[in-house]
Amino acid sequence: MNETVIGGKRVYLYDCTLRDGAQTQGVDFNAADKLAIAHEMDRLGFDYIEGGWPGANLTDDAFFANPPKLASAKLTAFGMTRRAGRGPENDPGLNALFSTGIQTLCLFGKTWDFQVEVALAIEADENVAMIADSVSLALKRVEEVVFDAEHFFDGYKSNPDYALACLNAAGEGGARWIVLCDTNGGTLPDEIERIVGDVAERIPGDRLGIHCHDDTGNGVANSLAAVRAGVRHVQGTLNGLGERCGNANLVSLIPSLMLKMGYQTGIETADLTHLTHISRVLDERLNRAPNRGAPYVGKSAFAHKGGVHVSAVEKDPRCYEHVIPELVGNHRHIVVSDQSGRSNILARFREIGLDIDAGDPKVAELVDTVKEREFHGYAYDGAEASFELLARRALGEIPDYFRCASFRVIDERRWNAKGQLITLSEATVKLEAGDRVDMAVAEGNGPVNALDAAMRKVLTPLYPQLDDLRLVDYKVRILTPGEATAAVTRVMIESADGHGRHWDTVGVSTNIIDASYNALRDSIIYKLFRDGATLNHP
Repeated sequence: MNETVIGGKRVYLYDCTLRDGAQTQGVDFNAADKLAIAHEMDRLGFDYIEGGWPGANLTDDAFFANPPKLASAKLTAFGMTRRAGRGPENDPGLNALFSTGIQTLCLFGKTWDFQVEVALAIEADENVAMIADSVSLALKRVEEVVFDAEHFFDGYKSNPDYALACLNAAGEGGARWIVLCDTNGGTLPDEIERIVGDVAERIPGDRLGIHCHDDTGNGVANSLAAVRAGVRHVQGTLNGLGERCGNANLVSLIPSLMLKMGYQTGIETADLTHLTHISRVLDERLNRAPNRGAPYVGKSAFAHKGGVHVSAVEKDPRCYEHVIPELVGNHRHIVVSDQSGRSNILARFREIGLDIDAGDPKVAELVDTVKEREFHGYAYDGAEASFELLARRALGEIPDYFRCASFRVIDERRWNAKGQLITLSEATVKLEAGDRVDMAVAEGNGPVNALDAAMRKVLTPLYPQLDDLRLVDYKVRILTPGEATAAVTRVMIESADGHGRHWDTVGVSTNIIDASYNALRDSIIYKLFRDGATLNHP
């Protein structure tokens, strides 16, 4: 099928993270979250940003009461066609959409005869009229209507004539986009391409869209197949958020469309470099750890662990990298682990800006050190900051910012004066920095938080750079479960600062507090080193 028929090389991106994505278990956007995420998507270059369903909940009402001012994207309100047995002018759901003042609406309607009969319990012709009436009235009140054909692929397989009649009703009513929805995510790529191809022979590709769910793990593949078959409007969510198994992941779809298939979108090539950033901003908002294995943007997407792979990538990245990482805002990561060889160590040195001769005996010593420490439980393939400190210490490049002379942590569980059962943690630290010896006591929500707070009391006046340091994630793994409470424990800490940097550190000990201190100490020292900190004398 030639490009004239299927609508050229421009694909329009429609993001429904703020509505469909909010149906993810454990995800709860507030109006401020929605505002911030909408601005990030607008800056990236999305064509449409679906803000939510006015009238469905208080959060969406608050969002549309003070909608964001977008530079280029069209803010869209989502809703359903009129109810059966009532005119569109008297339908409260439609009127709620019109009252927002938003000029682009997405209306969904049933296109599967089974759903019409069972879920709506109405006549088939009434459902077609509901679609036509709603789209027609909406276009008297707003500038643009997108019609989401709910359960289209199941409907087409069941009764293609009826499913197409529903699409025609929306098209004749004036819908700009007619979006074919794989609502339960059960259709496979070959079916998608065949059915979309059939529809594209009746409705021009530049009016067709696709909306896929990921219940078979094919959300992205199905969407790409639909574009190949003719659609020019793609719906999905950031990081694949959504009900059940999620929606088609736009973070994977966008670079595949642009870098692999040669399509144009509203995102400029230069702006595609912000893709990794926006993916992680969303996770940060949701207080979720980013998926290390996410295509294109995950920390492991361009990570190389085996020494043979590293040697090949050093010669030509195309050996193991399908795109240049920087095109999507990511970067190559040479992993250092007990599987590493000299090539990994040298590549990692170059990555962190260390220029060292390959024949330097310190390289071989460091390889042996890494392997020995990982044998005892350390894991540097997930703690790059701790590895960098280990390497730089071996070369004598890390200053003695401070030394912990001692620390003590006390946990107390008791009933307070109000008869409430409470647990308090208190940490006391004695730290040496320069010619100073300082002691501090702090309480916290748990022993690690208390220890962190006590160390900050001493160190922040001496090193103001620590003021914006924060702990993002804390993970504990028991390495020798057979030893019960005497088991070796590995602690991984993810940290971040006000410059948008994230780093991971590791600590290992048979004592969980000691392991936590080791990881915490590395986090603080890494921050000080990266900021070029020097001792302040208050």
